[in-house]
Amino acid sequence: MTRRDALKAFGGAGTVAVAGCLETENSDSEGLSGNINIAGSSTVFPLMSAIAEEFSSDYSGVNIDISSTGSGGGFSNHFCPGNTDFNNASREIKPQEEELCANNDVDYIELVAATDALTVVVNNEADFVDCLTIEELASIWKSDAVQTWDEVRDEFPNEEIKRFGAADTSGTYDYFIENVQGSEAGHTDDYQATERDDTIAQGVAGSKYAIGYFGFSYYYNNPDDVKALGIDNGDGCIKPSLDTASSGKYQPLSRELYTYPAMSSLAKDHVAEFARFFVEQTTNEELVAQDVGYVPLSDEKQEEQMEKLEAAIEEAQG
Repeated sequence: MTRRDALKAFGGAGTVAVAGCLETENSDSEGLSGNINIAGSSTVFPLMSAIAEEFSSDYSGVNIDISSTGSGGGFSNHFCPGNTDFNNASREIKPQEEELCANNDVDYIELVAATDALTVVVNNEADFVDCLTIEELASIWKSDAVQTWDEVRDEFPNEEIKRFGAADTSGTYDYFIENVQGSEAGHTDDYQATERDDTIAQGVAGSKYAIGYFGFSYYYNNPDDVKALGIDNGDGCIKPSLDTASSGKYQPLSRELYTYPAMSSLAKDHVAEFARFFVEQTTNEELVAQDVGYVPLSDEKQEEQMEKLEAAIEEAQG
């Protein structure tokens, strides 16, 4: 199986366990061993999985377990209670999550992992729509959402909209509210909610009048399943892509992705080494862009993240 094929599988997975390969010539080169538990964002999940796979080929004694729980689900149920070493997130940690972590004496740092182009998709047979304005998109997803396509635009068919999207434990859900509908407008309850991108894609693929949204990586690795819409934020219709996300043209759905390592975990050599490896890989064009489908960090941004990490490791192990 190629890494690209593996990533297609990761897109539909809820949990993946990555163990070191005992056959690898360079494995266990520094005698590292131990377990690393990671939860959080389904959007960051394929990137973390791909990097963990690379790391484990060199370190046979390190076992990495990654769960796709949603950014908020990861913070609230796993990371801030002190049960995981990292939390992946598709948005920044919220004040209430910061408070929960503080109450449990969980200190952490924030590391930028990549840039995503949050992707809105429709059925491949939905030939009536190729682009939506932000206002039209908001009308579909706000709390008092429209019910039929012709309420979005007069020339659209008088057919009921079927919605598939991120669960309310997801950072993608939070990001959509803040950057599409606006916090006052909220998010409709009239949709199928899930943390699994493949479930969203299957739902949209199963109905001509469906719409959904998820991180760009799943669409990038499964481009024939559904049709990606362009978004018009006032400067014309822009399709999601690595180029438009990198250039800043794909607004407001281009966003940074994060991982949060716990300081107590960075005190352990095998976790610290994995964190260093993760940051090193964030500029890996082949892995981050070509295989996973996100925009890698610039060299300058990577250097900034590595300096932050090394300072945290020094503090944690001092």
